[in-house]
Amino acid sequence: MELAHSLLLNEEAYNQLGEVQKAEFIFEWLRYLEKLLLATSRNDVKEKQKTLVEQLLSLLNNSPGPPTRKLLAKNLAILYSIGDTFSVYEAIDKCNDLIRSKDDSPSYLPTKLAAVVCLGSLYKKLGRILGNTFTDTVGNILKAVKSAESQGRYEIMLSLQNILNGLGAAAAPCHRDVYKAARSCLTDRSMAVRCAAAKCLLELQNEAIFMWSTDLDSVATLCFKSFEGSNYDVRISVSKLLGTILAKAVTSKHPGTAASRQSIRRVSLEEVLELLGTGFLRGSSGFLRASGDMLKGTSSVSRDVRVGVTQAYVVFVSTLGGAWLEKNFAAFLSHILSLVSQSHPKATQTQIDAVCCRRCVSFILRTTIGGLLGEKAQLAVVKDICQAIWKLKKVMDAVMSDGNLETRVGSTDVAASQHMLVCALQELGNLIHNLGTTAAPLLQDSSTGLLDSILSVTLHPSISVRLAAAWCLHCIAVALPSYLTPLLDRCLERLTGHKSSPEAVTGFSFAVAALLGAVKHCPLGIPHGKGKIIMTLAEDLLCSAAQNSRLSAQRTQAGWLLIAALMTLGPAVVSHHLARVLLLWKCVFPASPKDLETEKSRGDSFTWQVTLEGRAGALCAIKSFVSHCGDLLTEEVIQRLLPPLPCAVDLLTQLSSILKMYGNPLKTPSAVYRQRLYELLILLPPETYEGNLCAILKELAADLTAPDIQVSASTFLLPPLCHQDDLLILSPLLQETDHRFIEEQLLLGNGVACGSLEYDPYLIYEKDVEGDSVPKPLPPALSVISSAAKLFGVVCAHVGETQRLPILEQLLGSIKHTKGARQQVVQLHVVSSVSSFLKYVALSKGCLGPEEMKRFALTLVTGALESTNPLLRCAAAEAWARLAQVLDDGAFTAGLAQVSFDKLKSARDVVTRTGHSLALGSLHRYLGGISSSQHLNSCIGILYTLAQDSTSPDVQTWALHSLSLIIDSAGPLYYVHVEPTLSLIIMLLLNVPPTHAEVHQSLGRCLNALITTLGPELQGNSTSISTLRASCLLGCAVMQDNPDCLVQAQAISCLQQLHMFAPRHVNLSSLVSCLCVNLYSPYLLLRRAVLACLRQLVQREAAEVSEHAVMLAKDSREELTPDANIREVGLEGALLILLDKETDERLCHDIKETLNYMLTSMAVEKLSLWLKLCKDILAASADCTAITCVDTMQEEEGDKGDDASVLTTRHDEKSHPFTNPRWATRVFAAECVCRIINQCENASSAHFDIALAQEMKKKDSRNDFLVLHLADLIRMAFMAATDHSDQLRLSGLEMLLVVIRRFATVPEPEFPGHVILEQYQANVGAALRPAFTSETPPDVTAKACQVYIIAVQRHKNHRQPLKTTSCLEDSIRNGSCSSDGLLDLVYADLGTLSRLWLAALQDFALLTLPSEFASQLPAEGGAFYTAETSENAKLQYYNSWALILHATALWLTSTGFVVADPDEGASDLSRPVTPTSMCQGSSSGATIKSPEDVYTDRFHLILGISVEFLCSLRSDATMESITACLYALQALLDVPWPRSKIGSDQDLGIELLNVLHRVILTRESPSIQLASLEVVRQIICAAQEHVKEKRRSAEVDDGAAEKETLPEFGEGKDTGGLVPGKSLVFATLELCVCILVRQLPELNPKLTGSPGVKARKPQMLSEDGSRLVSAALVILSELPAVCSPEGSISILPTILYLTIGVLRETAVKLPGGQLSSTVAASLQALKGILSSPMARAEKSHTAWTDLLRSALTTVLDFWDPVDETHQELDEVSLLTAITVFILSTSPEVTTIPCLQKRCIDKFKATLEIKDPMVQIKTYQLLHSIFQYPNPAVSYPYIYSLASCIMEKLQEIDKRKPENTAELQIFQEGIKVLETLVTVAEEHHRSQLVACLLPILISFLLDENALGSATSIMRNLHDFALQNLMQIGPQYSSVFKSLVTSSPALKARLEAAIKGNQESVKVKIPTSKYTKSPGKNSSIQLKTSFL
Repeated sequence: MELAHSLLLNEEAYNQLGEVQKAEFIFEWLRYLEKLLLATSRNDVKEKQKTLVEQLLSLLNNSPGPPTRKLLAKNLAILYSIGDTFSVYEAIDKCNDLIRSKDDSPSYLPTKLAAVVCLGSLYKKLGRILGNTFTDTVGNILKAVKSAESQGRYEIMLSLQNILNGLGAAAAPCHRDVYKAARSCLTDRSMAVRCAAAKCLLELQNEAIFMWSTDLDSVATLCFKSFEGSNYDVRISVSKLLGTILAKAVTSKHPGTAASRQSIRRVSLEEVLELLGTGFLRGSSGFLRASGDMLKGTSSVSRDVRVGVTQAYVVFVSTLGGAWLEKNFAAFLSHILSLVSQSHPKATQTQIDAVCCRRCVSFILRTTIGGLLGEKAQLAVVKDICQAIWKLKKVMDAVMSDGNLETRVGSTDVAASQHMLVCALQELGNLIHNLGTTAAPLLQDSSTGLLDSILSVTLHPSISVRLAAAWCLHCIAVALPSYLTPLLDRCLERLTGHKSSPEAVTGFSFAVAALLGAVKHCPLGIPHGKGKIIMTLAEDLLCSAAQNSRLSAQRTQAGWLLIAALMTLGPAVVSHHLARVLLLWKCVFPASPKDLETEKSRGDSFTWQVTLEGRAGALCAIKSFVSHCGDLLTEEVIQRLLPPLPCAVDLLTQLSSILKMYGNPLKTPSAVYRQRLYELLILLPPETYEGNLCAILKELAADLTAPDIQVSASTFLLPPLCHQDDLLILSPLLQETDHRFIEEQLLLGNGVACGSLEYDPYLIYEKDVEGDSVPKPLPPALSVISSAAKLFGVVCAHVGETQRLPILEQLLGSIKHTKGARQQVVQLHVVSSVSSFLKYVALSKGCLGPEEMKRFALTLVTGALESTNPLLRCAAAEAWARLAQVLDDGAFTAGLAQVSFDKLKSARDVVTRTGHSLALGSLHRYLGGISSSQHLNSCIGILYTLAQDSTSPDVQTWALHSLSLIIDSAGPLYYVHVEPTLSLIIMLLLNVPPTHAEVHQSLGRCLNALITTLGPELQGNSTSISTLRASCLLGCAVMQDNPDCLVQAQAISCLQQLHMFAPRHVNLSSLVSCLCVNLYSPYLLLRRAVLACLRQLVQREAAEVSEHAVMLAKDSREELTPDANIREVGLEGALLILLDKETDERLCHDIKETLNYMLTSMAVEKLSLWLKLCKDILAASADCTAITCVDTMQEEEGDKGDDASVLTTRHDEKSHPFTNPRWATRVFAAECVCRIINQCENASSAHFDIALAQEMKKKDSRNDFLVLHLADLIRMAFMAATDHSDQLRLSGLEMLLVVIRRFATVPEPEFPGHVILEQYQANVGAALRPAFTSETPPDVTAKACQVYIIAVQRHKNHRQPLKTTSCLEDSIRNGSCSSDGLLDLVYADLGTLSRLWLAALQDFALLTLPSEFASQLPAEGGAFYTAETSENAKLQYYNSWALILHATALWLTSTGFVVADPDEGASDLSRPVTPTSMCQGSSSGATIKSPEDVYTDRFHLILGISVEFLCSLRSDATMESITACLYALQALLDVPWPRSKIGSDQDLGIELLNVLHRVILTRESPSIQLASLEVVRQIICAAQEHVKEKRRSAEVDDGAAEKETLPEFGEGKDTGGLVPGKSLVFATLELCVCILVRQLPELNPKLTGSPGVKARKPQMLSEDGSRLVSAALVILSELPAVCSPEGSISILPTILYLTIGVLRETAVKLPGGQLSSTVAASLQALKGILSSPMARAEKSHTAWTDLLRSALTTVLDFWDPVDETHQELDEVSLLTAITVFILSTSPEVTTIPCLQKRCIDKFKATLEIKDPMVQIKTYQLLHSIFQYPNPAVSYPYIYSLASCIMEKLQEIDKRKPENTAELQIFQEGIKVLETLVTVAEEHHRSQLVACLLPILISFLLDENALGSATSIMRNLHDFALQNLMQIGPQYSSVFKSLVTSSPALKARLEAAIKGNQESVKVKIPTSKYTKSPGKNSSIQLKTSFL
């Protein structure tokens, strides 16, 4: 392929290729040439132009395929437009000659077509340059039309379109001729030609005025004719033509000259609408040419015409635009509604026609109002529709008031208004549903009377209207949940009040049912009491049904409907009424078969109607119960459900005989009864009706083959039985399109009614099937068939295998015995039921039964495989494969495949070939590669052949589809076939005419499957892979150029696959340009493909995609679709615009995902763009008033650079890219802003630091930071928070919350001490204020409270609280607010709040009890819930209990736990007045509790909830809940009273510890573990207090008794044994070990004791780890105090081991001699343990002494390890530990000689270490030892170490200190000597002083030396002088004698004093502190352990 990439065709390479490759080569060259020509310079092109033209024109004769000829033409045109144009006339002549040629052979056809295409392309590109030749060309082409076949006509029409496009007005002389030719093509038998003609005429009408003036009527009639027998594409094209022309006729402004020449009249809107109306009502038969049967009123307009005209209406209005529609809406509405009014009885003469016309009218209204108007306009439209409803209501009232009953019911006016009302009500419902809470003002506006108008037509005589009104109420309730309960009350009230009116009974029961159906869409539901009222009312209706025969049927239906709807409320409500429902269910059926017989003999037609209505209703109610209340279906309930079932089945078997007796009136009721019973049985497990299986099966067989079914119902029966992928090839009608709502009726065929609610009113409460549209059940006669077919599958699978045979025989027989059209119908029903049977058996892994069954099934399915109905063939192919799947027998499967092979080889008819080819594909789909590769080979061989059968596109389509299934299922086995398949696909793509779009779609599916099969191998670089990849890309390119949208969609999904597997090889820019062009395509499936692809692309390379899109928009020569405003708003904006217009849910989801990906990867780089987009969307519809009010608040910022821009936004409205975005789009924009803030948070701190941001912006103006847009953020949040839509208000408040959280701490650089948000206080206040009005929904108010709380909290840190607080505080207390903000707010109400909190906690505790305690719950419910709402309430409690618990604990802590509220009556200290207890009388009989009991209850409540929650943590428990719970426990244990409770109840403490242990094990979060440890510490403190208290009281009681006789308190008693599970200390130890070992695994003796594990170096822990270890050590050190002396002996080894272990593992050397936090903690703990009173208690003294000696030995051993490990330990840490031992234990521990000697040695050794810091620390430690009061301890150290220190100091004297560290060593040494002086005995002191003084004096400097000395020497001098001043007076005698004996010393001293007198005065006060800056802190740390 690389050889094809040159300017001129490489003929040498070309000639060496085979036929197929030649075509590929040419196409590849032309593709490349198109790009190359645009990039090559003009001169280079001119140079080679002649050769190039020759090469291109010579290709015309090579019979190029459709894609090649299109590209060829394009290149020729580009070449002439760039190069010279003089030879273009020769080219045109050549083309004309080729067209004139008389050669009609098929081989010459491609050449002719290529010539036609070339002409079109040349004229389009060169236009008027060729002006003088066009008449001949057009004449020539038009002549060719007459003899051309369909492909020719198609290409000629498109070519003419191009010629007209290029020439514009210059083509006027030919307009009429073109018009004539296109007219005839518009009604061509080929659909593709019709589409092409429509496009041609659309181009023509741009210049040909006559089309939309004089010939308007004939154009319209022509279009109506074109709709007849059309397909979807034709309807799209022709409706576009018709709509555009009519729109032009209405808006055209004729030039004056033309008007004077030909009197062209302006066409009025009425005339245009009348014209369209004629088409809608009379079809293509025109105005006057009404045929005979038209006059007789028998013919009705064919559906395709009606659907086409409907689409034309939509195009007409869309072309004129939203503003036009707003202006002319009243006229438009009255015209559209009149289409179904009585003035046109044809449209509604039968129920079927009426339903279809109503659908069309609804579609027109929905698409125009919903698609073109903004929310404001829609609100106005709602008012117009209401007016229309009132008018129709008045007409009806006038008729109804007529006294004569006969005229009333039969009146035509009532019938007339009914369809108009239905359409109006449905549109009203849809509008309000979409407007959501934005519609609230409308409902409050009494002048509109919206609700009254709907409720008034609920009494309309027509059932359709009553249902539509009920549905409308349903929509209102879903949109505005706050209206649900009031509406329900009104309807129930009317239903109760008008029980005697049949219309009221049905109308209001429909309304109640519809409202109940809305409950599940409303988050807050309805009061549970309503269930009771409805149930009572339903019972009442059912019981009174028999009293009045005029009302029997209505009351029966209403009663059961209410019960069925009630079931949707779910188990919580239904459980209370279940018994009554089951009783009614039991009573509605006769008790025994005998009773049924008597019934039969007694009844008449009317009673049977009522009976069947009642029983069908009961069945429906039970069905509703089973589907909505599955939880209640216990064994017992099922047993009570079953008894009536056999009776219901008995009645089913009797129905046919009853029908015979009473004839037609029972036909519908009996069909409804059957359907209801079947539906219920489908839901129930087959075991429940085992006894009746055979009877049911017979009835089903009879139903499926009933003689009176005439209608083919294939389109609704078969789709569920076919595979989703197969449906796409079968019927374009089954594809999802934007017109699905009306296209559905064409699917069903002319004789079948579309679905409509009146066929099954019971669907009104079910979940809406498709989005927000009305449920559309089919007529009972049809739905009974689909239920029967479905049930047949289940029942047949469950009857005995012997009983299956006769039924199958019977079904086969019935097919044979019928003839003609009926035979098809029966065959269809039988195949669908057998298919559903096979499907059921296959899925449940059952077996088929006897051999005969196989034969019957095979005969049946084979027959259907050759049926003329494509859907039936498709279902049969599926059944064929299912049959093989059920039998699971290789030989049988092979046999099936062989049957198909043989048929395909021999058969020549399309039907057999399509059926069997699909059968092969299905076999592969369900059974993989059918066991052997030989099968695969023969399958592929046959399908290849069929795929090339160009005589039948259908065969090609099915064969290729089947091939795609085989490729998919064969997987790697298919590799060998990839190359031939690919070349086949490419060959077909290049040769199949574009008119056969379905073949191209199947080719696309094959290509997609191949790409998937190749997968990641496509990245490879081998030649074979490169060739395959090039072919795939080529195939995609061909499909992208295909005119059919679905083929283009396939191309995009193929490229998407390629991009996934081999991203480097897909040209991103051309792919993105293709996606952008199709972004707003009118085809839903194409838009879906575009977005699915975009979504994938932006996950990888969002920035590139976005850039390509913008580049494309800028360079775009061919205009993008006008909607796609990419040039201005970028791809992001275009997607947002699309999101606003799009209605398809899947697409909207994809758009949001795509935007989210783009935002995540690009929001920070393109910050301004994103914020501008969001702001435009939010501002586009914000009320001006709202905006101005914000502006006034920001006046003072007008002069600030960043914010200046925000003040100018309102003036340039015109340039707004977003016009009236919907509320949902605005909500999304608000969510985007929050995401952008999050993204910035992860990006850079400058986004939240205004000084830094401004500085960086100065450096590079391209830098952009969020903080610079703060004004915009606040503005957007304000706009959203004050909107009409509740959802938007919530999003706005959320945005405000995020902004406050992120920016609260950002300082304002211009005003130090202030924060940047202060200037926006007024805005925040204004945004929050509306949320606190009384009519605001609770969720909005709650959100506003949250924002308010955060605002106040964040503001607490600053000087004064937010100004906004005042507006809210005024209501609580008069605005006096202190810096404490929130607490002040609630302080006054704490009394009330605390009572409510306690009540809520009590509720929560009750609700979380396991189900077995249900009987103990209070019958009336709790404080905030009733018994019925308990299930629903659980969630609310679950979300909020943790914070309430924490708050309650804090409150109880603040009151010390024991202060009862003064205002709390003594009667009931724990139950406050709450919403649900207000209405219950005062609990007079309540027992009065003592305060102590109340405290205990509260204590156990909080503790119980916490323990219950913590001990079974669910995986979804949030961190916040766990933390709140632990904090609550901490708060609780901060107070003495609860501590004493825990301390005195040991079991309680142990349980709490075990629970906390579990929390620590299961939750990794350090914060949670720390909080848990804090609680553990408090529990141990409580236990300590308890033990102390007991000891104290025992001592007091025993008075003077001897200590020895005191009983032992504390754990371990006299024995010292701790029992696991019973011991608090043991539980604590477990927990601490768990924490320590997790942080320091080496502490685990099992691990370190095992051989091969080398001890590691000590390590630093993370900050969190250190905190946890320290907390655990604190707890350990507290433990001995909880034990008895014996108990303490048991635990001491463990505690010492752990504490010293931590010391060993973490004693890391740190710079500056500091200690790590864990070492500090372990030393602190050690000190606590060693100084424990237990060490001195008599009973434990000796044992402790031994253990402590061992511990000291262990520490000493760390120093000189056995195996050279741990050499890294920090000496200072170990020395400090030794010192702690020496100073904290009793002397006998450390004074035994061996230990003492080792300790002294350590000190000696350390003094020798060179590190100054170590020396300093050593001196400090010795200082403390020397000071120890007990001489037995301190003297040995003094003896051993004093002389050593002396020497060190004298050394310093010789070697002057050079830095502060050495200075410090000297100072510390002197301090030690001074200590020695003080502790020495009197007679030794003088000697010591005599040693000390010379050293000090030697450091003094004289006058001269002082001036030049270094700062260190000067400090030393000062220090020495100061000490001498202190010592001299104390030991004056020694001093004097020393000075006198040594003149040198004396002289030095005097000189120093004299020379330094002045400075000494200054320095003495300060020098004490200024010596060494770091000294104080480090010494403090050390001495705190000692």
